[in-house]
This record gives sequence, structure tokens and C-alpha cells, in this order.
Amino acid sequence: MPNVMVWVDRLEKSYGSIIALDSISFSVAAGRIFGLLGPNGAGKTTAIKILTTLARPDAGTAEIAGIDVLRDPVKVRGLIGYVPQELTVDPYLTAREHLRYYGDLYHLSATLREARMRELLSLVGLIGHEDRRVRTFSGGMKKKLDLACGLLHRPPLILLDEPSLGLDVRGRHDVWSYILHLKDQGATVLLCTNYMDEAERLCDEVAIIDRGRIAAIGTPAALKSELKRDVISVELSASNDHHGEKLAALEQAVSKLGMVRAIAKDGTQLKIYVESNEMALPQILQSAAALTVPIQAITYSRPSLDEVFLHHTGHSFAERNEPRG
Repeated sequence: MPNVMVWVDRLEKSYGSIIALDSISFSVAAGRIFGLLGPNGAGKTTAIKILTTLARPDAGTAEIAGIDVLRDPVKVRGLIGYVPQELTVDPYLTAREHLRYYGDLYHLSATLREARMRELLSLVGLIGHEDRRVRTFSGGMKKKLDLACGLLHRPPLILLDEPSLGLDVRGRHDVWSYILHLKDQGATVLLCTNYMDEAERLCDEVAIIDRGRIAAIGTPAALKSELKRDVISVELSASNDHHGEKLAALEQAVSKLGMVRAIAKDGTQLKIYVESNEMALPQILQSAAALTVPIQAITYSRPSLDEVFLHHTGHSFAERNEPRG
């Protein structure tokens, strides 16, 4: 298919009784940043492993630039750069030694390898640090070196699995800037993340994945606008012994209000989706007072990707932390 870099059709993968991917389908246009957004264990890494030829699907099709990952895995590997969650750099090697090693793996000529090394070291901000042992690097510097190693051969498709995992705020923003720079250079990026702000900041399009299934696909703006409602979040005091009963009573009461369109529970919090928070807020407060509901905090906002995820899956990220793949 023209201008499609990644094509996934009804992909399935199980590990024993655990279904990691349950017939997922999506496509990524060339030159775009596409995000697989979901909690830990949603199936993101399993999808990446199949696309990088590190795992075989049980069913379905996956193609990179029109090439089937099962039929021609060697050719696919030449088209991709892969940066996994875990740091792969060796603490006892220097940055220069790492890049030379990867240059040899990609069969780059010595001249081309050295030119690419200089370019990438400058791009990720490691000029002046190329001869330091990696064990002296910060976490952000190690992640940047990992990125440089995966991109030395200038692949048209870059697969990033949780690229800012474990980084501080500055490190995360540095990595984000670098990913946007890759897009400006014409690369296609497939990004796995469980950070809502990362998906909103970077992705042209996202697929919300949960329990091995795609729940929704679209641009972040389109997914949020589809809700067509404001969000009022009512948080009860967790110290109250009957907060569960009070939360249920408040849910029942506000569900009868005319401007309320949907309600979702999130721990000790009730998310109430309304047409207009200005009109709904006084009535919700009146309902809570009549029921003597112990409110700790109440806020209102426009929908975020958190609300989109909760709307499509029925639960929050925090409720999905068990290992899955």
C-alpha cells in the first residue's frame, strides 16, 4: 500500500492461557509518529517484538514497507531501528566504541560510519562525551546513546518501546525533542508509551490498546473531541469507612440530572461527563450535600486522553498493572 510504512491486520499472539494480542489491526503512514498507548501489560511490547521479527504471531499479518515480517525477516531488519525499554549500552565501553560496534554490525564503511557517528553524537547532545565510559553517564545520556546506536544506519522506520521510561523531566523532554527531530528528517516512528502527556506531545495518531485489544484509534485531538463533554471529577475522602456506598449513592443521584451524559468510577473518584460544567457543578454539589457525601476535592476540565482511555475501556491506567506483554 502506497505511503503506508506499517500494516498490521488481525494480529494474534498468546502465551499459554494469556492472550497478549487479540486480533489487533492498525496502519502507520510514512513520515508520521504513531503511538501505541496503553498501561503496562496491554500488549504493546508484544506487538513491537513481532514487528521487529523477535516473535512470531499466532495469526494475522504484519508488514513493514510492504514486506511481510515472517516471509522476509532479514529485509525487514534492514528497514528498522529498534530501541527497547531496557538500556542495552555496556557500562565499560565508551560512546564512540558503542557506535563503532554498531556500525560494524550494519556493515557501514569506515568513512560512512565515522560521518554518521559525528552526526548522531551532535544530534543527541553527546559531543564532548564520546570517549567517556558509559558507567559515568546519567540515565538520560544512556538513553540518548541507545537511540543513537539504533539509528546509525538511518532506518526509515524507528520503533521505540517506552523511550522516556525512568528519565527525569529534563531527560524526557530532551528525548521528546529528538523524536520530533527524527520526524522532521522524514523518519516514521512507532512509539509505545504509557505516558498520556508523551502521546499528546508527540503523536500524530494514537491507538489505545488494553488487554490485547485496540479500543480506539485517531488523532489525540479527534479522540478527545469525540467525547463532546466536560469532565467533573469528584473525589471522596478515602478515610471514610463508607466511601464506597456514598460514591454509589452519589452516582445514582447525579445520573438523573439532565445534563449528565456519562459517569465512570476511578477508585475513590467519580468522573462525571456533562454538557456544561458551569450548569452541572452546582447541581452535583447540591446532590452531594443532600446525601452527606464527604467530598475531599472537586475539579472540572476538558477531556484528556485519560478520559478517552477511561471512556473506551471502562477503567483507568492505574487498575491495569499486572504483567502481560
